[in-house]
Amino acid sequence: MSLPGLLFQDSRFLIIDKPAGLPVHAGRAGGPSVEDFFPHWRRGKSGPWLAHRLDQDTAGCLVIALKKPALLAAQACFAGGLAQKTYWAVVCGAPRAGQGVLELPLAKHTQGRRWKMAPDPAGQPAITHWRVLGRSERMSWIEFTPQTGRTHQIRVHAAALGHPILGDALYGAEAGPLHLLARRIVLPLAPELAAQAPVPAHMAAAMKACGHVPL
Repeated sequence: MSLPGLLFQDSRFLIIDKPAGLPVHAGRAGGPSVEDFFPHWRRGKSGPWLAHRLDQDTAGCLVIALKKPALLAAQACFAGGLAQKTYWAVVCGAPRAGQGVLELPLAKHTQGRRWKMAPDPAGQPAITHWRVLGRSERMSWIEFTPQTGRTHQIRVHAAALGHPILGDALYGAEAGPLHLLARRIVLPLAPELAAQAPVPAHMAAAMKACGHVPL
């Protein structure tokens, strides 16, 4: 696999455009991961480091720290809820409302070797703001802004709306490429860290059907 594209670069950080299907960590079964490219980006004897994570099938903005102080600063932003994250998704069907807020705690449920996240009153708090940006007859283009950062949060909350993300068989849609993009990220550091990812090829047709016009 070719080197992921760079959306931002300075002496502290890279923000890469992670392709859908590329895991951030090496798996037991082998195969490429984001970590395989670390030697290309290394600036010293150690690092770089992932500042956060994205699901394997989610495309878009992924922050990588090139220096240990930068890593700690970024991690503090994420832990403190200061990171501003925006996701775009194409979902099945169309919500009746044009926008809203989901406050739905989530917990990990395991069956044998399989697991998934699920709404659970005893789970961790999870809050997601959402608004519809476009529609077609069978799909909607939605912007999700998570206030918290739980595993699979956008995917579970979309399903809880009654409109799972296109391709997300784990949470109620037909199997296929996951139509979820980590569109934009901002970390309020000094100087500010910000980047925006383009719509990936596998989402382009559905996005166009919902009214997205490529620039």
